[in-house]
Amino acid sequence: MKDLKIGIIAADIDEYKPFEAQIEKGDFENYSFLKRKGHKFIVKKGENRAEVIAILCGIGKVNATAAAMHLVDIGCDIIMNYGLSGGISAISRGEITTPDKFIEHDFDLSGIGYALCEKPLQEYIYTADKNLLEIAKNVICHLKLGTAVSGDHFICDSGVRDTLKSNFNAMSCDMETAAIAYVCNFSDTPFLAIRRISDDAGEDATLSYREMNSQDDTLLSDYLINIIKEIL
Repeated sequence: MKDLKIGIIAADIDEYKPFEAQIEKGDFENYSFLKRKGHKFIVKKGENRAEVIAILCGIGKVNATAAAMHLVDIGCDIIMNYGLSGGISAISRGEITTPDKFIEHDFDLSGIGYALCEKPLQEYIYTADKNLLEIAKNVICHLKLGTAVSGDHFICDSGVRDTLKSNFNAMSCDMETAAIAYVCNFSDTPFLAIRRISDDAGEDATLSYREMNSQDDTLLSDYLINIIKEIL
């Protein structure tokens, strides 16, 4: 029998609501962290089970880092993230990506001689767990892997988008995944992000994002539960 503790992080209330509705159809406990909403519930497959702690962390890298550190501190064996992302290159609106690399695009010490995004004395390109990526590829059809760049900036400018493409060969952009990946990489906690592309990070990104974010779609949360069952 396998018992796991798995943490799930979502940033935006509209991204969390469909998952919350699914959770509350079964047995669950309310969970709170730094005045943030969360849920605790069990996923089973045969004799194996996982205790899942889902947290609505709030938007941005600081909120995501705090939630990830909390999940590490309480002993989560795996941490996963889901949400919407902007498409940068080689991916279209509605497609799913599980990034294999993560970079904080807004970290910049170039003024004192470092490369763009380089962090002194540490790794600064983070990675997803290879085993979890293989499981995700078995669960999700037409899945795309690539580099996700994160920063505390909603990208809705084609010029900025093109710069992210040229600087990092990025596939997608968001505001949380690299921060969570940092915590997971440095704590040796396996990490996986599942992101759906809501827009092309251009001038119409705000409208496209809001349209997809208002759909109460359970696609990503369904994938998460199926991946957890495959892990078990």
